Amino acid sequence: MLKKELKSQLSQLLKLMEGDVVLTASYDDSEKSKELKDLLDEIADMSSHITVKEDTLERTPSFSVDRPDERTGVVFAGVPLGHEFNSLVLALLQVSGRPPKEEQSVIDQIKALDQPLHFETFISLSCHKCPDVVQALNLMSVLNPNISHTMIDGAVFKEESEDIMAVPAVFLNGEEFGNGRMSISDILNMLGSKADPAEYDNKEPYDVLVIGGGPASGTAAIYTARKGLRTGIVADRIGGQVNETAGIENFITVKETTGPEFSSALEAHINEYDIDVMEGIRASHIEKTEDGIVVTLDNDAKLKSKTVIISTGARFRNLNIPGEDELRNKGVAYCPHCDGPLFEGKNVAVVGGGNSGAEAAIDLAGIVKHVTLVEYKDFLRADEILQKRLRELPNVEILKNAQSSEILGKDHVTGLKYTDNKTGETNQIDVEGVFVQIGLLPNTEWLEGAIDTNDHGEIMVDRKQETSMPGVFAAGDVTDDRFKQIIIAMGSGADAALNAFDYIIRN
Repeated sequence: MLKKELKSQLSQLLKLMEGDVVLTASYDDSEKSKELKDLLDEIADMSSHITVKEDTLERTPSFSVDRPDERTGVVFAGVPLGHEFNSLVLALLQVSGRPPKEEQSVIDQIKALDQPLHFETFISLSCHKCPDVVQALNLMSVLNPNISHTMIDGAVFKEESEDIMAVPAVFLNGEEFGNGRMSISDILNMLGSKADPAEYDNKEPYDVLVIGGGPASGTAAIYTARKGLRTGIVADRIGGQVNETAGIENFITVKETTGPEFSSALEAHINEYDIDVMEGIRASHIEKTEDGIVVTLDNDAKLKSKTVIISTGARFRNLNIPGEDELRNKGVAYCPHCDGPLFEGKNVAVVGGGNSGAEAAIDLAGIVKHVTLVEYKDFLRADEILQKRLRELPNVEILKNAQSSEILGKDHVTGLKYTDNKTGETNQIDVEGVFVQIGLLPNTEWLEGAIDTNDHGEIMVDRKQETSMPGVFAAGDVTDDRFKQIIIAMGSGADAALNAFDYIIRN
């Protein structure tokens, strides 16, 4: 089943296994079971550490990844190809005894969870966000016998997943737990587990503390580290919002890449330098004191630094209209790449006429029956090349001067109501999905007024990328820079780093 190149890569990875693994599989006469059996047999033939045996599991086709004398609770229901193949490989390595790359403090948090936790994650194989969640919960299962996790391919188990309109959808002990990309730290926070403040309180003061993990942050940290400055990064996850991007085609010198690939390369570059990376934690407060700048983390630990660069980025903006919250994950979606396949053959709307909206409409047009692009202005803001593609698609309709006013439906989306800005008339389109693509909201709530922001919540910076608080700089999508682009964020990160270095020299 595996292509020659992938099989060669897998063969090298399986050499890293440190112990034996048993794949316990449940098959029936279906085509998917045959697919799964072929895949598992092929993998087992590649390593003497892997054996396959048959048994009856809760779902068929499925298999568990166990040690010879111990169940780990890691189960794959379906055939983990596509984006989930990496999740399978990681599970094999971790169950075999290969140490995870997580910080010891995170591992200690996982092992300290003492209540029974059974997670189920519904995924689609085309979802690029799903593996993060699957891999996080698999690792938690491997490390803690109180935890178990089943990945469920919604396309295989359609009856179970028919009401799920956004992936990844995570359930804990049978109750809805969360949706969308989640890191291990996100999951631990949702479970009420916090990192030990003592891990951070005793750190020496930094020359530069970078807050955020996106392109601006990574660039800033690398630049200051290269200047010989003691540099730290506080980040929820490296890559930030870029992780949500499926395709990147305008990063000059790189013809085409994906968000996860870009983030992985960024993390590898950061790790080439002596940078103290504190991942999986967020800043909650900042203040200027006589001893320098003090940043409080969300576990109440405090870090000190001579300068700070804030690059906490932005997140998807909500419509804030009736029906959006009530029907979230029931037809209201924000990621066309992940959730698009769930709307195959249906009519959907995309709200937003910028690049994100146009790209979403183009992607969805190849999956769904019909796409209506809804833009409240009398023109589209998307690049002309994207508009040209839109106009060439026979199943895409563009509505301009259309102000979305309500998402309709009870248990799932049935329509979108909008107001015609020219006539004032209220109209309705019948759709089963609404994809919201209306731009970004800066992550600045945690500043609590300590630093000046504009009416949009963006941090205001001067030509030196300096904020209203001396010694504190900002870069990337969190600032009032007009254009939100990866390459611009990286440039402003470099600018902020060089000006932070200059500030230290002069002060």
